[in-house]
Amino acid sequence: MRIALWHGKAPDGGGKFEDCTKELEVFLPPAGKANGAAIVLCPGGGYIRHVTDREGYPIAQWLNEHGIACVILEYRLPSLRHAVPLLDAQRAIRLTRAKAVEWKIDPQRIGILGFSAGGHVASTAVTHFDQGNAASADPIERLSCRPDFGWLVYPVVTMGEFTHAGSKAQLLGTDPKPDLVRLYSNELQVSGQTPPTFLAHAIDDKAVPIENSRQFVAAMQANHLPVQLLELPSGGHGLNGCKGPLWEEWKAAALAWMAGRKLIPEVRP
Repeated sequence: MRIALWHGKAPDGGGKFEDCTKELEVFLPPAGKANGAAIVLCPGGGYIRHVTDREGYPIAQWLNEHGIACVILEYRLPSLRHAVPLLDAQRAIRLTRAKAVEWKIDPQRIGILGFSAGGHVASTAVTHFDQGNAASADPIERLSCRPDFGWLVYPVVTMGEFTHAGSKAQLLGTDPKPDLVRLYSNELQVSGQTPPTFLAHAIDDKAVPIENSRQFVAAMQANHLPVQLLELPSGGHGLNGCKGPLWEEWKAAALAWMAGRKLIPEVRP
C-alpha cells in the first residue's frame, strides 16, 4: 500500500513550499499476527540515494513476520536543503499515528529505524520533535512527531569529527556554519525527552566510525535514558552487505530489546 506523504506541496524548512510526490510504502502484518507496534524505516544511501533493496524491503518483510508494521520512507534527498529529510521523517511519524486505528497499530508504539545516512535521519527525528501544532488546519500536523523508540544501525549521528564526509556535504555543504553543524550533531541534541534507543554498529566500520554510536550512547547515559549499543566485532559498514550471522545478530538483539521494554511480546526462538 502506498499513501502520499504530503498534500502535493511540502515545506522546505526555509518558509517556502515545493512540489512533492513522495509516498510512504506501508507493509502491515497479517491481522492475526500483528502486535500493534510500527516502525518508520529510513534506508541509507549517503543522502544521495535510498538503499531499499537491502535496507528497505527485506527489513519490512522481516518486521511483518514478527508482527510489526513497517512504513518505508524514501525521504527527500537534501541537496543542501538541510531540513527536508527531518521534515519528511516527522511527517511520516505523524501520518502513521493518524492512521493508527485504520492500520490497527498502537499510536504510542511507533518507532523509527535508520541505517547509515538514514540513521542520521532517524537520530535527528529522535532528538528533534514537537507535540504538534494544535492550530494547524491539517489534522495530521496537530499530532506529535516524537517517536516512541528508535533503532539506529551503523548510523551517521554526528556532523563533527567522526561524521561521514559525503553525507555531511550533501546535507550541509562543504563549509557549513557552526550552528548548523551543532544542530545536526545529534549526540549534542539529546534531551530528557529523547525516546529509548537501540543501536548496532561494527567496531571496524571505516565509513561511519562506531564513535557515532558511542557518542550518542554517552549522551543518553548522561541524561539517564534507556539505551543499548550492540558492538559487533566485524562486518564493516553495512555488515557484510546486509547478510550473514552478524546481520542476523543485530536483528535478534533489536527484537529482544523491544520485548524487554514491553513494546512487543516476548520473542521466541
